[in-house]
Amino acid sequence: MLLAIEQGNTNTLFAVHDGETWIAQWRAATESTRTADEYAVWLSQLLAMAGLQFSAMDACIISSVVPQSIFNLRNLSRRYMSVEPLVIGENVELGIPIRIEKPSEAGADRLVNAIGAHMVYPGDLIVIDSGTATTFDVVAADGGLEGCAIAPGINLSMEALHNAAAKLPRVAIQRPQAAIGRDTVAAMQSGVFWGYVALIEGLVTRIKAEWEKPMTVIATGGVASLFHGASILIDHFDQDLTIRGLLEIYRRNKAT
Repeated sequence: MLLAIEQGNTNTLFAVHDGETWIAQWRAATESTRTADEYAVWLSQLLAMAGLQFSAMDACIISSVVPQSIFNLRNLSRRYMSVEPLVIGENVELGIPIRIEKPSEAGADRLVNAIGAHMVYPGDLIVIDSGTATTFDVVAADGGLEGCAIAPGINLSMEALHNAAAKLPRVAIQRPQAAIGRDTVAAMQSGVFWGYVALIEGLVTRIKAEWEKPMTVIATGGVASLFHGASILIDHFDQDLTIRGLLEIYRRNKAT
């Protein structure tokens, strides 16, 4: 069985694949100081609840945008599964060209998403990943990563608004009933939500104009579902994009 670990700045996903399908998935808050032993205590209980155990895992792949956590995640695999993990960005064959000026700067999540999207959607793509940051990756028809736009994530923006303005409360992100808010909470929700829809639509429109060829737009990430139905420019919502990409990278590297 394969244990796939996808770590973002906010959450870390642990998913188990049995060779045929994903049979279990769990999320934890990302904490860069969490040790391998702490991960093991938490994960062993969840595995047991699913009728699984560490000894059943014979492979591990890790994608992380938190460099200081990779050491402990690697030790989790080595110590508790006796497996040397594949780590995205460390001598792992991706099978796609990376055409940005400094390929080493491409985040592991962006690389995995590009592969996961290219496997399913034909043609040129815009992959929008909504998390701590909102990224807009351009993926060519051959799977190549061409470039990206990066903006602050919607939750980060709402938190910054609360922290910087003494009289503005901390509010939950949700789709407001109207663009014109009749109280402070509704006004904040409208400004952030519809402001982000405008951000998405504006960048998608500019990217398509620069690319000068038809493009399919795919949205993924922790808060992507917020925008479902809010914009006609998003063609597909795909929450399995990242783990699909991780599985494909594992299969491409399995022989070595």
